[in-house]
Amino acid sequence: MSRGLLHPVPCFLGLLLFWILSASSAHRCTVRHQVADCSHLKLTEIPDDLPANITVLNLTHNQLKKLPPANFTRYSRLTVLDAGFNTISKLEPDLCQKLPLLEILNIQHNELSQVSDKTFLFCLNLTELLLRSNSIQKIQNNPFKNLKNLIKLDLSHNGMPSTKLGTELQLQNLQELLLSSNKINVLTREELGFLGNSSLKKLDLSSNPIKEFSPGCFHAIGTLFGLSLNNVPLGPSVIEKLCLELASTSVRNLYLSDTQLFKTSNATFAGLKQTNLTTLDLSHNGLSTIGNDSFAWLPRLGYLFLEYNNIGHLSSRSLYGLSSVRYLTLRHSFTKQSNSLALLPKIDDFSFRWLTGLEYLNMDDNNFPGMKSNMFTGLIKLKYLSLSNSFTSFQTLANETFVSLAHSPLLMLNLSRNKISKMEGGAFSWLGHLRVLDLGLNEIGQELTGEEWRGLDSIVEIYLSYNKYLQLTSSSFALVPSLQRLMLRRVALRFAATSPFRPLRNLTILDLSNNNIANINDDLLEGLEKLEILDLQHNNLARLWKHANPGGPVYFLKGLSHLHILNLESNGFDEIPVDVFKDLFQLKSISLGLNNLNILPPSVFDDQVSLRSLSLQKNLITSIEKSVFGPAFKNLSSLDMSFNPFDCTCESIAWFVTWINSTHTNISELPSHYLCNTPPQYHGFPVMLFDVSPCKDSAPFELFFMISTSILLIFISAVLLIHLEGWRLSFYWNVLVHRALGFKEVDRQPEQFDYAAYIIHAYEDRDWVWEHFSPMEEKDQTLRFCLEERDFQAGVLELEAIVNSIKRSRKTIFVITQNLLKDPLCKRFKVHQAVQKAIEQNLDSIILIFLEEIPDYKLNHALCLRRGMFKSHCILTWPVQVERVNAFHHKLQVALGSRNSVH
Repeated sequence: MSRGLLHPVPCFLGLLLFWILSASSAHRCTVRHQVADCSHLKLTEIPDDLPANITVLNLTHNQLKKLPPANFTRYSRLTVLDAGFNTISKLEPDLCQKLPLLEILNIQHNELSQVSDKTFLFCLNLTELLLRSNSIQKIQNNPFKNLKNLIKLDLSHNGMPSTKLGTELQLQNLQELLLSSNKINVLTREELGFLGNSSLKKLDLSSNPIKEFSPGCFHAIGTLFGLSLNNVPLGPSVIEKLCLELASTSVRNLYLSDTQLFKTSNATFAGLKQTNLTTLDLSHNGLSTIGNDSFAWLPRLGYLFLEYNNIGHLSSRSLYGLSSVRYLTLRHSFTKQSNSLALLPKIDDFSFRWLTGLEYLNMDDNNFPGMKSNMFTGLIKLKYLSLSNSFTSFQTLANETFVSLAHSPLLMLNLSRNKISKMEGGAFSWLGHLRVLDLGLNEIGQELTGEEWRGLDSIVEIYLSYNKYLQLTSSSFALVPSLQRLMLRRVALRFAATSPFRPLRNLTILDLSNNNIANINDDLLEGLEKLEILDLQHNNLARLWKHANPGGPVYFLKGLSHLHILNLESNGFDEIPVDVFKDLFQLKSISLGLNNLNILPPSVFDDQVSLRSLSLQKNLITSIEKSVFGPAFKNLSSLDMSFNPFDCTCESIAWFVTWINSTHTNISELPSHYLCNTPPQYHGFPVMLFDVSPCKDSAPFELFFMISTSILLIFISAVLLIHLEGWRLSFYWNVLVHRALGFKEVDRQPEQFDYAAYIIHAYEDRDWVWEHFSPMEEKDQTLRFCLEERDFQAGVLELEAIVNSIKRSRKTIFVITQNLLKDPLCKRFKVHQAVQKAIEQNLDSIILIFLEEIPDYKLNHALCLRRGMFKSHCILTWPVQVERVNAFHHKLQVALGSRNSVH
């Protein structure tokens, strides 16, 4: 069995232990930072083993029937107690006595039926009391009298028939009183009198069957700033009376959503004239008619909500008097459906001229027939306009479309979901202040020439995603160099030969995803030096990174030195060039999930020193090696490599498992989504449980393997070197030995030679020697050669004469022919004597003259000589051409005159 594989028994025991620990901890509270979470544990009693210093205790969604004060003695530091969603039917007065620091008490969704004067007697520090969704139908006496610090009281969903919570003044610091979804029919001065010293920011009476507001009911409250009556069936007449009752109060915010206000008139809000109302919510009323001057009484109104109504006609005086409104939403307010344009909702020209202070206007999801030339005239402070899904017929944006906004300092315009199919040149020329333009989810299909953006001198973001198709040219964005964010997702993008993004030097975000892009040039993103976010997911870029791609891989990310986030998911990549992320030092997030990557080249992430998030989920990665992922994992805070077919062996994932068990990086779904695929016997086994201890035993074997392999390679190299260059090594070794033994060079002594050179030649070549060397002696009287037939002394043995002649000659010349290679005397004696002299005396005294082409191996085999043993000027070749003989003689004289020293 492989060393990297887990043994079945330990694996089973590990899983069993993991399951036991998980099961035992499933019924224990979670404690963190003095907060104890005991929710959803089916508890029937208060836990008694929690830390004594906890300040927050969550007991929601259990089976508690009571909260015994004695059980909280240990937790006297509690400031928050949440016991909602249990079956508690009674609260003991001593509970707050055991919890003197308690500030928030939540008993919502229980079975409390009553509270007495003693229930909250000791809750002196309570600021929030939540009794929502119990069975409290009546409040007797003054149970909240001692709650002088209470800020919020929630008694909604209790079936209470009255607002009366006491018989005397109390709750002087109360800011929110929530009484929604009860059974309150009438508001009277007497029942609200207990709030005489209170200053309420919010009184919520929503979803009550209120029919009547008795005179002075709201004046009984000390100060009332906010009143919510949402989902109360009041109708126009009751609302008119309500406004009269609110006259001369401090009310600022009034919420009348879903109150059956079908129409308004000049008298509807007349009672609010003597208030400082700033917020009015009339949404979800089915409001069909807004009478002229309906809001004339609200000169201080700043926020008006009219969404989800059914206004048929907005006249030129419907919004008269709203000069202070800054925020107006008319979303889904003009929704009448008709096949006739005459019956569609209508907005008269100059209807918004009264809104001189309006900054935000939302008109989404309406059904306008079109945009008139004076539709928005007068909105001199408008900054944000949303017209998403607002028009029935808005196919072309022409030069005059937005003329009514010419005097508006518009910063943001939303035109999404309007079935726009074409933009003409200069369509936005009136919007010189515009910074954000949303044209997404339309049906635009055209070539962008760049004239479409003429006049958008301040534009920062253009959203064009989810359109029909866009053809980009080199001038598509030439007129908007200020652009910083460009969204082109799913627009069937087509590129011209030249990059359309080159003018966008300030671009920081570019979305080109979901376009099935398959062919781009390496200069597509050239010049985008400030780009920080690039989305290229869901395209077809796999071919561009293949080494087999014609011209090699396309490095389309080059130059993006400030890139922070790169998304390349779902592109079919199965190769990554090693230098594709080179110089991208500021990358913080790389997403390469849902591709076909298997083997990543080492050092591919070496430059990603700032990487914090890496996504490689759903690829074909089997091995996680340190040489590849080490640099990327160094500072990682989030990793997603789930659903890869990991090979659970030491060689493949041992380093990865060790890193997992020591890192603080967030790896979501690690136990369930990181599973072994191979070997077969461990298929489906969690990677995190892989046993790496046997892998450590392989370290000595790896070292031994490396050492033995190195020795073997060195030995083979030495054998080859000796076989091929041994002669050269032997020659230089002899030279070094003789130098070390102290042999002196002849040249260092005064020269006392009788001959310039001794000539060694075969007997068959004697005629050639006489013919060419005798003339040289006649021409130069100082030059004398030792020729055997002429200069050997009579009566001296031949071998002795040869030795003496070599010693008396300054140089030794070999006349090399095939005959010389076969001559026994030359091979066995003459050559040996000449070479021995050169080695012993450390001389460079041999000259080779080749009369024939002799291969080096034959020369070595016959005479044990190689051309490489001699300097180049000492190797001469007899020329075939007669005209080159003089040059040969010159070279021979140079060789004869050269020094014998090998230095």
